[in-house]
Amino acid sequence: MNKKIKKPSDEELKKKLTDEQYRVTQKKGTEPAFRNEYWDNDEEGIYVDVVSGEVLFSSKDKFRAGCGWPSFSKPLEDENIVTRKESGLFDNRIEVVSKHAGSHLGHVFEDGPPPTGKRYCMNSASLRFIPKEDMEEEGYQKYLDIFED
Repeated sequence: MNKKIKKPSDEELKKKLTDEQYRVTQKKGTEPAFRNEYWDNDEEGIYVDVVSGEVLFSSKDKFRAGCGWPSFSKPLEDENIVTRKESGLFDNRIEVVSKHAGSHLGHVFEDGPPPTGKRYCMNSASLRFIPKEDMEEEGYQKYLDIFED
């Protein structure tokens, strides 16, 4: 994608997103474990921010963590991810946010698989999955090579 990423206004977001997507991305919500769209998705493709289309994760780095949310060992585009320590009740958690849209995505933990040891535990409501076969049409063709053997 070569377009400049700009976060839509709150009014536009309320029209564009479902109530659940808005609650999760804009109000730091969490969706129910095992009752979300991508926790068990095994298709090849990429995951982008539902708000902005920023490239976030690849199915190549997705793994079954048993937690009920889509989990990834690393971001596909590090520069599109921001992490910050949360303060409050769960002050030991590290929040993951999309860089350009500021969408709350989920949290990162230090109990993932090698080689990173990270588990990026994301909310499906924050993500939009783009299947490999649709990536070129949607403007994400530069990422197709990661699916070549």
